[in-house]
Amino acid sequence: MATASLAREIGMAIIKATNNSSFGRGWFSPHMAAASRAIAERIPLVDLVLEVRDARIPLSSACKQLENYTSSSKRIIVMNKVDLANHSQLKEWMNYFEQNNCISYGVNAHNKEIIKKFLTFLQARVRELNNNDSSSYTATILLLGIPNVGKSALANSLHRIGRISAAEKGKLKHDTVSPQPGETKDISSLKIGSHPNIYVLDTPGVLPPQIHDVEVCTKLALTGTIVDYISGEKELAQCFLAILNRSNEYKKWENLSNSENGRTWIDHNIECSNSSKDIKEKRQYSADHTQVPFSTDIRDFMVQNVRQTLFKVISSFDGNVEDEMLIEEEMKAVQGIFQVPTESKKYTQYKAESKLLNLFRTGRLGLFLR
Repeated sequence: MATASLAREIGMAIIKATNNSSFGRGWFSPHMAAASRAIAERIPLVDLVLEVRDARIPLSSACKQLENYTSSSKRIIVMNKVDLANHSQLKEWMNYFEQNNCISYGVNAHNKEIIKKFLTFLQARVRELNNNDSSSYTATILLLGIPNVGKSALANSLHRIGRISAAEKGKLKHDTVSPQPGETKDISSLKIGSHPNIYVLDTPGVLPPQIHDVEVCTKLALTGTIVDYISGEKELAQCFLAILNRSNEYKKWENLSNSENGRTWIDHNIECSNSSKDIKEKRQYSADHTQVPFSTDIRDFMVQNVRQTLFKVISSFDGNVEDEMLIEEEMKAVQGIFQVPTESKKYTQYKAESKLLNLFRTGRLGLFLR
């Protein structure tokens, strides 16, 4: 089976790399070790601990540092990126955590309405734990988790909504947000509420020095928690395509509008030249990346083009969808869609693989991980 074989190869490559002394310390750098110690020191001092996980893989994305943390009343498992998760499975996970006496909450850090409700929930939780209505009380919430689960995006959104709700003036603070894991380097404090005052501590993402579970390694690599070069962009892109080929997701793209066919990037660039600020504002709190509508946005045009191309390649393939030849045909087909400088064949392949990974990870080619 191509899918299982590729997934196992990715997991084994990660385990092998972190066990190889020539690889250094893998992802567990001195910076991550220092961050782990700093987080451990703060856990007993805060009012609430928010463990942010990836809603697509809520078990694999658990923070090992909290394995022995027993205070269930102070800990909330926040499943971020619910817009990229299977909704029925998400409900099952919520029930699972409830049965295990864990408080859980599903969020999309980029959805304003969800963040408003989540902030209200946190404020009520703080008042409940404090057992008084003192407006002078100050609460501290520790935000932690593995890399690339959206901690900084969540902290920024809570800060933004909290400041607006409290009608506070002054310059907004922002933590660095990046699709690459490990961008948050220091612990920072952001105010998210008043009466009582509530501050959230955004922390760097931390992983254990080694992970011995092949399946967990694979899932963390596919979601971008572990840097791509450890397992390889090519292998990750091939694995995503293998998962797509086995699913029914591509069949949904059969009836995509043919009006886009035959149009060139130049045509589309001309249409996009007058793109207004309104498009950016609408996208700032996009609730769902999985169903991208036709628009004058060049990114949406590219997504539709990739979908149409993959549908045609898979549908016309005469053979087993598990055949690795199908994956090779798909990769060749999508390379022509992405605007990549043809400096070298190897570079072109690398950029196409990276762009394809981004489309999968942002849900634009369907919801696959579970």
